[in-house]
Amino acid sequence: MTVNPRKQTREGKPKGYIPLLWRVFALNAAVLAAAVALTAVVLPPRFAPPAEDEAAILVASLALMLVINLLLLRHAFAPLGRLTEVMRKVDLLHPGQRVPVEGSASEVLELGRSFNEMLARLEAERRESAGRALEAQETERLRVARELHDEVGQGLTAVLLDLARAERQSPDTLRDQLRGIQESVRESLEDARRIALELRPEALDDLGLAAALVVLADRLRERTDIEVEHNVERPLPELDYERELVLYRVAQEALTNVARHSSARRAELSLTCNDRKLELRVRDDGHGLSGAPAPGGGIRGMRERALMVGADLDIVNRPGGGVEVAVDLPLERDP
Repeated sequence: MTVNPRKQTREGKPKGYIPLLWRVFALNAAVLAAAVALTAVVLPPRFAPPAEDEAAILVASLALMLVINLLLLRHAFAPLGRLTEVMRKVDLLHPGQRVPVEGSASEVLELGRSFNEMLARLEAERRESAGRALEAQETERLRVARELHDEVGQGLTAVLLDLARAERQSPDTLRDQLRGIQESVRESLEDARRIALELRPEALDDLGLAAALVVLADRLRERTDIEVEHNVERPLPELDYERELVLYRVAQEALTNVARHSSARRAELSLTCNDRKLELRVRDDGHGLSGAPAPGGGIRGMRERALMVGADLDIVNRPGGGVEVAVDLPLERDP
């Protein structure tokens, strides 16, 4: 294991780190102290007050100048502190974080503006790259779904027909065994069809988002012991296919997580709308999250998809137990 020779503090700063504000202040204080000391030495005797008064005036003047200098430096370096704080917390999966750049023009404020411009470019590039990656993923899903349906599905169907023919022609001692094989092949065929449907939601392509979400909830209820309720408002505003697909995939991933990880008995899927946004909610009554949601592939994928269409995604523990996945999709895209 490689050890970093620069030891870090809890805040992530190198050990012995001194902020730039205090380094500049120390240099200014040294210069001012030297100037006061030099003034005391070379002050013409005819203008000099008594020694004790002279020392008091010089010390008071030095203290006043240092206080004024510190206040001015704090004001000048405040944007730099805000910039550092934002830089530590910035996350491209949570866009919109910016550094305040109010005040008169200065190099520090210009640095903050440049950082904000860089964040905007990175967020735009991240959104575009996520869109390209997810488009390629959907294309691959479609290809695999078609192969499952056309190749694997048809092959298993042919095997079932052959087994049925063999059962009719076989002696009684083998028929029970052949029926068991047929049942196994039939289950495999159903699994292949289910996976193909999950890879490419035909209901979304043919019937639209509202019907696809209802079918999604009904299928989960049929496959598991979870009681799934759905409340999908209709009619929904007209959406492009990209945003419909994002909402569907987020709901699909959230319900899959409920079935796999939550130990829930009930779940609820809802989609409502108002004049400004669509609100997708997936709730369950399971054991909830032990802490912050782990950045696994499923959660990261949901965040990537939400980011691609400008939606806000939040995953939190519910007060009464369980988890809520919330997606707020603006009806008007940002320019």
